[in-house]
Amino acid sequence: MSEFRTSIQDLIEQSPLKTVLFTRHRWPGSILGALVAVLLGLGTAWLMVESNPLIVLALLLGLGYVVLCLGNLEIAYAGVIALVTLLPFGSLPFSIGFIPTFLDLALGMLFVTWVLPMALGQETRFETTILGGPVFAFAFFAVGAFIAGLSHGALTPYLIRHFAEVLLSITLFYLVVNTVRDTRRLRNIVRLIILAATAEAAIGIVLYFLPNDLTITLLSALGRFGYPVGSGVLRFIRDDPSLMQRATATSVDPNVLGSLLNVAVAMTIPQLFTSKPVLAHRYLIPMLGIMGLCLGLTISRGTMLGVAAAIFVIAALRYRKLLVVLGALFVLVLILPWTQEYVLHFIEGFLGQDLSTQMRFGEYKDAFILIMRYPLLGVGFAGAPDIDIYIGVANVYLIIAEQMGLVGLAAFFVVTGLLLVRFWKRRELVIAYPELEHLWYGLHAAVIGGLVGGIFDHYFFSLDFHHSVTLFWLVVGLATAATELLDHELRLAEVGH
Repeated sequence: MSEFRTSIQDLIEQSPLKTVLFTRHRWPGSILGALVAVLLGLGTAWLMVESNPLIVLALLLGLGYVVLCLGNLEIAYAGVIALVTLLPFGSLPFSIGFIPTFLDLALGMLFVTWVLPMALGQETRFETTILGGPVFAFAFFAVGAFIAGLSHGALTPYLIRHFAEVLLSITLFYLVVNTVRDTRRLRNIVRLIILAATAEAAIGIVLYFLPNDLTITLLSALGRFGYPVGSGVLRFIRDDPSLMQRATATSVDPNVLGSLLNVAVAMTIPQLFTSKPVLAHRYLIPMLGIMGLCLGLTISRGTMLGVAAAIFVIAALRYRKLLVVLGALFVLVLILPWTQEYVLHFIEGFLGQDLSTQMRFGEYKDAFILIMRYPLLGVGFAGAPDIDIYIGVANVYLIIAEQMGLVGLAAFFVVTGLLLVRFWKRRELVIAYPELEHLWYGLHAAVIGGLVGGIFDHYFFSLDFHHSVTLFWLVVGLATAATELLDHELRLAEVGH
């Protein structure tokens, strides 16, 4: 449990509450302090009487969260990660002119915590890295496609809000590379992602095996926070209750849950091969088992292929023992009697025999028609200009090409291509830095898993799945930050020689 204690101590040490909780101050005992406390108490009591107590409670909790975040950036990171993984679609149970999601508010707080020291002149350094230009170009082309697309689509509040969310998530890349400047913070953030993803996987497993009526009741309780309610919260293959059920946890869609676990599992695997993991091996192994089991219960074929590809790449390059494990797991899945229905579902998908795969092929065909008509800048985000085509395809690359054209897709390929080229060039150099190596390999494996999974799903670039877009750019930023830390160590080594 030393890792947990260390994380808590780090958070307390950097928090402004340390001075309140652990040092003596004059103001709590002063008349002014007592007067302020009384006024706050009376104001809270008045609000409780005159307005909805739920709103007052939300305001108080929000105020406490703001205070914590302003004193410790990692608490702001923790809030974003917790919401991306555990409550991705949660929104305020009341309107403030519009209904923001909890993730909107947490991301906003994270950016405020980053920008405030720069605004006060306490921080002047701003890093872009070699990926900064391509990321900016990708965001720029997205804005251009958005504006151009308004010529054939309405500018609705929904469109404005969700496109702004996507831009905010892309901008998260710059926040990450400018705030993750040491291995300690990188370790803490990776640890948070693994812990939160494991918690979501555990929720998914429990809800999967509970009686259906109880699962429906529990998930429907989230309806006050913007979640769907009723029997539709249960998901099955091809939405047919006579077929296998699919795990969703609190992610609503099994493929969305799968995309999260794809990234988290790939990030966790290298931790097994280091003497200094972010969590002790006795915790990591069962946690990996929980995530792996839940991933299997999602029956998300694309994300499982993404995980397999990520593990294969890092196994071939560094962790050769994984090749044996992968082979053994593959054989077990093929021969075990209770996995036969599962194997059949995969075979039907590969052969294009099941309805969902055939529908996906139809989407690909329609997407190519749209892209051929509007190849350069796409059709934007507001809708398709022609009545016989539509925006929507289960492939992240085709959806980018539909909305941003081949120019936007090229910018995306430059970003990911540069990241992977840097990964390839440093794959052997990083071995000399064991404290960083497992983090570096895990984060790049997570990106690879996401990119392969993106062939079969579009969640990492979608107006409707803000949290998945946030997760993708968070991991891209962390992988880039890890490479920057490695380059810094390499430069120090050169100076030392």
